[in-house]
Amino acid sequence: MAEETTQETGPRDLPSLPLALLPVVLTLGLLALQLFYYGDFTPHIPLICGLAITSLLGVMRGMAWLDIREGIFHVIHVSMPSLAVLIVVGMIIGVWIASGTVPTLIYYGLVLLNPSIFLAAAMVLCAVVSLSLGTSWGTVGTIGLALMGIGAGFGIPPYWTAGAVVSGAFFGDKISPLSDTTNLAPAVTGVTVFDHIKNMLPTTVPAMLIALVVYLAAGYLLIEPGDTSFGAIEQITARLDQQFALGWLPLLPALIVIVLALLRKPPLPSLFAGVLAGAVVAFFLQGEGLHEIFTYAQSGYSIETGVADIDSLLNAGGIQSMMWTISLMLIALGFGGALERTGCLEAIIQAIIGRVKSFAAVQSSAIGTAFATNMVAGDPYISIALPGRMYAPLYRGMGYSTLNLSRAVEEGGTMMSPLIPWNAGGAFVISALGLGIMSGELQNLLYIPLAFACWTAPLIGIFYAVTGLFSPRATDEERRDWDKSDEDVLDLKDHALADSDAG
Repeated sequence: MAEETTQETGPRDLPSLPLALLPVVLTLGLLALQLFYYGDFTPHIPLICGLAITSLLGVMRGMAWLDIREGIFHVIHVSMPSLAVLIVVGMIIGVWIASGTVPTLIYYGLVLLNPSIFLAAAMVLCAVVSLSLGTSWGTVGTIGLALMGIGAGFGIPPYWTAGAVVSGAFFGDKISPLSDTTNLAPAVTGVTVFDHIKNMLPTTVPAMLIALVVYLAAGYLLIEPGDTSFGAIEQITARLDQQFALGWLPLLPALIVIVLALLRKPPLPSLFAGVLAGAVVAFFLQGEGLHEIFTYAQSGYSIETGVADIDSLLNAGGIQSMMWTISLMLIALGFGGALERTGCLEAIIQAIIGRVKSFAAVQSSAIGTAFATNMVAGDPYISIALPGRMYAPLYRGMGYSTLNLSRAVEEGGTMMSPLIPWNAGGAFVISALGLGIMSGELQNLLYIPLAFACWTAPLIGIFYAVTGLFSPRATDEERRDWDKSDEDVLDLKDHALADSDAG
């Protein structure tokens, strides 16, 4: 069969605003129907319907199906490194449980940590690990999973622990020079990575301090003296000690991953090295067979200890555990690609741009647009790249540095992605932390408002825009750089994506 080729046909003008909003509104309506009316958290079919509606809209406007399909597959292709990280993290979870890495972290966490400061310590630990690894997803799927077990042992509701984990993990991702989104945001806005990181600190640091105070207060309010069931903790630690060979050797896989990250090795190979190291420890220390290790990497770890808290946590991992999330990501990415290729997203953003006049309005709109794109397109890459391209001329015309824009799209893109359940970030958090949303435990969605660092950072950014604080004007050097064409900026974006592994 001859290979199909694509050609761009049809109108180059954008759809009208009502027409551009139509597939977005219909899709959000279907999502609301599925989630709130039917009580079924499976957003796949509503998103597929949205993709079909958007494609039909493009065909009705004269676009060729192959052109729309190319847009769909282009966005999926750009996000393939993220899908690869999902697969490797699924393997890590299964193998690290078998190797005793996760059980050891849970054991010593229950023994050494004070329950009252646990939430604050969890956030700080995840922030440090994520900053080192450059991947929020890798942090959530490894250290985050162990922290969920420790929190369960202390009797802390899972949504509180998940909120602390997400706050810390995505803080590190936001300011790590190893992170792909941290490289993408300055690339599309034409600034340097380290200038971008420096300019994010005025919003990120206060947001983390606010979250730290809240988690400290919550720890003392949630866990009153005497409330902690030390009998339950002793039962969990005793059973873990009985089932696994604990000690410092099971921690080697995690140590190897952290060392590779500190040596600035790419995240994906570093995480896979953690899989291999975990397999070696499981084989020689825990006495697992090779076939069993393969099974854990593929289908997840399985154990029956007789302690419900341990069984619910340790029966996890494997590539198959990530298939729900991967399928959701593929569909959401395809929907976002269709919206972008048909011009719907651009038309909506252009309508917003035409109505903002002041710097405060522009900055607030950029943050809001990145967040809204995250909700509609389901992809943090589009939520950074598209507003980053569209809003840049406004900042230049006002004489403001596009560092303000790169910070805005990171706050609305990177920081808000884990708070949208059908977004790539949110779907991964729900799956990796075992929040049970798919099985009807919708109360665990409370992790969204409890991830304080994620949503307070954009609010602080809007406050700065209104007051003029930490809102740099363009330097003479930056003004000279503005003479470069938009095509050069797009080339920088593509280069940043090609050189990154995942966020």
